[in-house]
Amino acid sequence: MKKIIHRAADRGYANHGWLKSHHSFSFANYYDPNKIHFGALRVLNDDIVKGGMGFGAHPHDNMEIISIVLDGALEHRDNTGKQEIIRRNDVQVMSAGTGVVHSEFNASKTEDVNFLQIWVFPKERNIKPRHDQKTFSPAFPENGLQEIVSPDGSNGALSIHQDAWFTLGKLEAGQQLDITPKQKGNGCYLFLLSGEVKIAGEVLETRDAIGIEDYDTTQLEVLKPAEFLLIDVPMLN
Repeated sequence: MKKIIHRAADRGYANHGWLKSHHSFSFANYYDPNKIHFGALRVLNDDIVKGGMGFGAHPHDNMEIISIVLDGALEHRDNTGKQEIIRRNDVQVMSAGTGVVHSEFNASKTEDVNFLQIWVFPKERNIKPRHDQKTFSPAFPENGLQEIVSPDGSNGALSIHQDAWFTLGKLEAGQQLDITPKQKGNGCYLFLLSGEVKIAGEVLETRDAIGIEDYDTTQLEVLKPAEFLLIDVPMLN
């Protein structure tokens, strides 16, 4: 097993006044040669945008982009004419493919919005752009896991053009979870949204993360009530 620990306090940070952004991987003006990507996972930004503010129209291409709103509401517009609001419990996926121009603004004039934006390298380049969105029930199933993204959209998940799976977890203290790769050669990146867990011999606290590869199974032990995002991705050469 190989593992890499990304502590919350060691993330890149940018404060633009209207935007406070933490970068788990090198992004914009933040660069760390040891944090370029984890396999096909290229970007994980934890953004807080003030009311009435946002990102003006900007282009993307050849990237799978996943947006998960944790609190508040985010307004999305793009050059295909799409205009949608992404709220808490909503997930949006966008395959930029040959090219998309979009904007993202806080849908509220007064309240902050906090969301994760995650980029994954696509399995195939220059596909036709597409996007999809779904509201996932805040009532998690009994095992506390909810698959939100998968390659084929099975189990009610949204699909992306990569052999990657995203799972949200919400577990009480004392619970344990065995984590195994979704397919041979994949690694897992666990981003702890809140709480405290122990995994692969490491204790993680809120907004810490761990990347694990070359493993058959590893156990997650919940020390304090925890919410997390588990990303299972191919490990690129």
